[in-house]
Amino acid sequence: MPASVTAPSNDVPSSSTRPAGNRKRWVLGILALLGVIAVLVGIKAAQIGAMIQAGASFVPPPETVTSAKAEAVEWQASQRAVGTVIAVRGVTLGAEVSGIVRDIGFENGARVKKGQVLVQLDNSSEAAQLKGAEADAELARLTHVRVQTLATQGSKPQAELESAQARVVQAEAAVTNLRALIAKKVIRAPFDGRIGIRQVELGQVLAPGGPIASLHTMDPIHVEFLLPQQALAEVKPGQKVRVHVDVFPKDTWEGELTTINPEVEISSRNVRMRATVPNADGRLIPGMFANIDVLSENKSEVVAIPTTAVLFAPYGDSVFVIEEGKDAAGKANLVAQQRFARMGERRGDFIEVASGLKPGETVVSNGVFKLRNGAAVVVNNSLAPQVETAPQPVDR
Repeated sequence: MPASVTAPSNDVPSSSTRPAGNRKRWVLGILALLGVIAVLVGIKAAQIGAMIQAGASFVPPPETVTSAKAEAVEWQASQRAVGTVIAVRGVTLGAEVSGIVRDIGFENGARVKKGQVLVQLDNSSEAAQLKGAEADAELARLTHVRVQTLATQGSKPQAELESAQARVVQAEAAVTNLRALIAKKVIRAPFDGRIGIRQVELGQVLAPGGPIASLHTMDPIHVEFLLPQQALAEVKPGQKVRVHVDVFPKDTWEGELTTINPEVEISSRNVRMRATVPNADGRLIPGMFANIDVLSENKSEVVAIPTTAVLFAPYGDSVFVIEEGKDAAGKANLVAQQRFARMGERRGDFIEVASGLKPGETVVSNGVFKLRNGAAVVVNNSLAPQVETAPQPVDR
């Protein structure tokens, strides 16, 4: 009986059908990936479009600023300088001759009068010599009288009379010399003023020229300063000056320009000037640093605004003028319009507007650096700093 032959099974795929199945799966995967990418791109495009629409319709909130009005004020032209307070008369007292200090007649920092005895040196030796010299002088005078009487009668020759006259002169000169030496051992105040800290003590041997104390006249007092040579056309003796010192920031001293040096310093082309200022209270002390304003006789009207209202830039200075406007919804609001202007003199916290602004216009005084032309603003002056023509800052 012949053997049976088994037919091949259809469950095992042939080698020819496998590549076709793999390609199909790859195609389906790529299509699915492309679909996901397309969905993501669509979502992102929709988001970007929404952001663009929101940006186009976005209105920035108004900026909070402070404001100030441009005012027409009268300014007196002035020349500003820095200088030093110096005494009208000031010396360091010293002894002309040596001696031992026997008495001190002043207290540190006291006011003294002209002629007041300040220091007494020991003069006992000179006083003893003076008595002998005075006795010699008296004897010489008596001798001269006798010789003169006898010479008149012809009993004495003329030569003896002349010798007697010479002895009188010599004896009187010796007395005068000793009196002068004794006077030099009494040091007196040469003028009224305030004396400084003493530099001598009782019993000290004081050498010739040795310092005793400084003495200065305090009222009036000088203030010396420099101005550029261009100022010579605008200043003259007799003009009023105003003096400020950092020690007393709230106080002002007014005086008069008294001296203009007749030469210009070659090194700096400046002119040295001196003003005299009343100083009855003695608060201005020699050596103090001072700020000086030399006031002109002419006054002019200028438009002034706070310096903080100016946006300084290399291409030109500008200010932001506050005007009434409307927002996108048609509601009334305030708008800051940038306007270029030419600035002039500064004085304290204010600056002169030479052109570009009219009196009465309102400008942004603080917050100009965060603004752009046409920006909406809200004015809040509750925290606005105080501005002054002559500010006096206090160091805290």
